[in-house]
Amino acid sequence: MQIKTVSMLVALLLLSAIPLNVAADENDDIPANVMSTGVHDSLVAALTHADLVTTLQGDGPFTVFAPTDAAFTAAGIDLSTFDTDEENATLADILLYHVYSGAVNAADVTDGLTVTMVNGDEASFTVTNGTVMVGDATVTTADVASSNGIIHVIDKVLMPPADQTPQGEICYNTVSHTI
Repeated sequence: MQIKTVSMLVALLLLSAIPLNVAADENDDIPANVMSTGVHDSLVAALTHADLVTTLQGDGPFTVFAPTDAAFTAAGIDLSTFDTDEENATLADILLYHVYSGAVNAADVTDGLTVTMVNGDEASFTVTNGTVMVGDATVTTADVASSNGIIHVIDKVLMPPADQTPQGEICYNTVSHTI
C-alpha cells in the first residue's frame, strides 16, 4: 500500500512539473486561441473591456505577446477600476503595447531588436541562450500559430514607456489609481 501511495505522489509531482502547453488551433484566430488556453482569462476580460476583441479577429497578421493570469495578478490590474473613457483608453494603450503588426516567430527575434508596437511605442528584445525577452517579460511559450498571426505567452504585463509631450513634460500612460 505504501509503495502505491509513494508511486502516486511521485507521478503527481512529475505531472505538476510538466510545462503548460497552449492548446491552439492554427485555423482559429488569436482571440479564440487565447480564450482556449485556460491561463489567459484576465487577458480575454481586458480585451473585451477595452473593446479590442474584434480588432484582434481582423486579418492581421499580428504577433501578440499574451500575459498569463498570474502576470495580470502580479501587475495588480483590476478591470473594475477602468470606468472612464480616459482609463479605458489607458487600458487599450497597455493592451496594444502587447501587439505587433506582422507575424514574427521567436527564431526571427534578434538580441537588441527594437520594434514599434501597434500602440505606437517601441519595445526592445533581448535573446540570451535561446531565451527571448520583450522588455522585462520572458517568452514562456513561443510560436503559437493562429489563422491571423502568432501568439507568444509571456510572464509579465508589459507597460508602455512614458510619453514625452512636445513641451518636454512627461505624460505617463497610466492613471492615478492602482492598475
